[in-house]
Amino acid sequence: MTHAPGFLKLVDDAKSRVRQIDIEGYKKMVAAKEPHVLVDTREDREWADGHVAGAVHLSKGIIERDIETGYPDKTTGLVLYCGGGFRSALAADNLQRMGYTNAISLDGGWRALKESGLPLEK
Repeated sequence: MTHAPGFLKLVDDAKSRVRQIDIEGYKKMVAAKEPHVLVDTREDREWADGHVAGAVHLSKGIIERDIETGYPDKTTGLVLYCGGGFRSALAADNLQRMGYTNAISLDGGWRALKESGLPLEK
C-alpha cells in the first residue's frame, strides 16, 4: 500500500518516540510469558476478518477514549498491532502522552502475525 507523504512523516515522527518490536521479538515475549495485553488497533471489519487469538480490540479510532477504562494501570504492558505497524505506532505515541509507560508498537503488524505461527481466530 502506498501511503501519503504527510502520513508517513507523522508515523516516522511517532516511531522516533515509541518502542517497537518485530515479530521475532514478540514471539520471544510470548515464549517467556512476559505479561502484556495484545491490542489490535485495526478497524472493525479488519478485526472481523481475523485477529490473533486472545487479542483485545481497541481500534485506532477509540483506543485513547477507552484504554483507561479497560487498563487503568499505566504500567500495563501493551503490545499494539495494526496492518503493518503504522497506526499502532501512532496509537502507542498517544498512549505514552497519556502516561502509559509500556506501550509497544509491533512492527510488521497483522501481515507478520498471520505468518508467525501464533494462533489466529475470526
